[in-house]
Amino acid sequence: MSNLEREPAETVAECVADGAEARPMVLLEPREVPLGGPRAMTVYRTLPQRRRSTIGAWCFIDHYGPDDVSLTGGMNVPPHPHIGLQTVSWLFRGEIEHRDSVGSHALVRPGELNLMTAGHGISHTEYSTPETTVLHGVQLWLMLPDAERDRPPSFEHTEPAPFDLLTDAGVPIRTFVFVGALLDHPEHAADTDTHSPLLGAQLELPAGAWIDLAVDPSFEHGVLVDHGAVTVDGSPLAARELGYLEPGRSRVRLAATDASRLILLGGRPLGEPIVMWWNFVGRSHDDIVRARADWQAQAILGDRPADGRFGFVPESHGEAPLPAPALPTVRLKPRDQ
Repeated sequence: MSNLEREPAETVAECVADGAEARPMVLLEPREVPLGGPRAMTVYRTLPQRRRSTIGAWCFIDHYGPDDVSLTGGMNVPPHPHIGLQTVSWLFRGEIEHRDSVGSHALVRPGELNLMTAGHGISHTEYSTPETTVLHGVQLWLMLPDAERDRPPSFEHTEPAPFDLLTDAGVPIRTFVFVGALLDHPEHAADTDTHSPLLGAQLELPAGAWIDLAVDPSFEHGVLVDHGAVTVDGSPLAARELGYLEPGRSRVRLAATDASRLILLGGRPLGEPIVMWWNFVGRSHDDIVRARADWQAQAILGDRPADGRFGFVPESHGEAPLPAPALPTVRLKPRDQ
């Protein structure tokens, strides 16, 4: 998914672990961002924001729906570029068609994962299908470590098998692991090509259920509630809110006050400064300026050549590529995590 904001905020993050004893959960509230024109689909963005820019390598969280596509128009994202990141598409309801400049064409449905690695540069499109009446899901980004950020672009589609975690009381919690692995359940590790220690999972908790999950103490974690209400180590978290947990925990208690579905994200802080602006993740202001100029020259000013840095997306519904927003008039400035 593209960040369609006309004036995207720049983010510079240090991505360094605190190392001190873990403190209570930090509540991160969403902000509404419209994607598109008058019939825009609204997304609820919890990352990045001024209080927190990253969770491990996770650097972007958009949560959307359930949306009546007849009212919002659904997802309608023309060709647009990315560098230095991976996009993670995960749905709860509906269907999205993906095409990209390395020749990939795939649908993503609930319980399936589309993972696109931008590397040095890629362009792609995303459209909800005509059969979709309700669209509901999350769009996540992962920053690539410095050693991998200029790798060739690629795409993979996987279908992680669901399984049941059992609480101490024997209550089943339906679970999908779509990135990495849960610490006590390596047999259900995701079959995805990521480039730093990570976790991404969906858990469905019946009302009143609770579970103590073993987690990697070197990871920081985020809990995003899709629907329902939970407590995380005793701290309340409502629908569309994100709870941040710094490194230092070996277990996390998740308890559902209502029937709830949540996304659990985790990762080891990379210890690398990043600059994120629009759809680009770089390491400096100059990285962003160069990527923007390359995209504008290839897709907007040129003839959309397939051999340019970002390639060419075939059969893009006849829509022109998205032009990049104007850069700020000053160099991109650091922002606290």
